[in-house]
Amino acid sequence: MKNILIINGHPNRESFNFGIMNAYREGAEKAGAMVQQIIIADLQFDPNLKYGYQKRTDLEPDLLEAWDKILWADHLVWVHPVWWGGFPAIMKGFIDRLFLPGLAFKYRENSVWWDKLLAGKTAHIITTMDQPGWYYRMFFGRPSINQLKKSILEFCGVKPVKVTIVGIIKTSDEKQRRKWMDKVRISGMKLK
Repeated sequence: MKNILIINGHPNRESFNFGIMNAYREGAEKAGAMVQQIIIADLQFDPNLKYGYQKRTDLEPDLLEAWDKILWADHLVWVHPVWWGGFPAIMKGFIDRLFLPGLAFKYRENSVWWDKLLAGKTAHIITTMDQPGWYYRMFFGRPSINQLKKSILEFCGVKPVKVTIVGIIKTSDEKQRRKWMDKVRISGMKLK
C-alpha cells in the first residue's frame, strides 16, 4: 500500500485546484492507497524565512505536523496554479520554511555537495494555468515547474517527478473541466 500526500498550494478553497485535489484523492483511495492532505492556506505559520539559513526559526505546530506528513509519504502530489509564471506566495513560504538544511537536505562539510534527505520518495506536480502548456514551456521555460521539480524536489532527492499541466482554465467549460478531473482521477488510481 502506498502512502500519498496531496499538498494544495492554492489559497482559495473555491478554486478548481480543490476539485483536482479531490479527484486525485478519490482515485488513489479507490486504488487502496493511504491518503493525507495539506492545504497550505489553512496552516498557521509565518511564511517569511526571516534569517535565511543563518539562524533557525522554530517551526510552528502546523509546520511540524506538515513535515511529519511529508516524512510519512512515499509519493507527494503538489496541486497549484501558475501565477506570474510561479506558484502562489503562500506555497513558496511553505517551502522556504520547511525544506531546510538538516530536514530536506544536508550540506556536506567543506564540500559543494549535499545529501538528499528525501531520497526514495516520488512526486507528481499538477498545475493549472491560463495559457497552453506548450506556450508556457516555449516562451517562458516553465519556471514554476522547473523550480519545484528540479530546484526543490530533485535537489532533496525526490524522483521521479511527473508533471501534469491543466489548462487553459479561464476559457474552459464544465465539460472540459470534467475531462481534466477524470484524467487526474485516473492518475490517482494508477498511484502516479
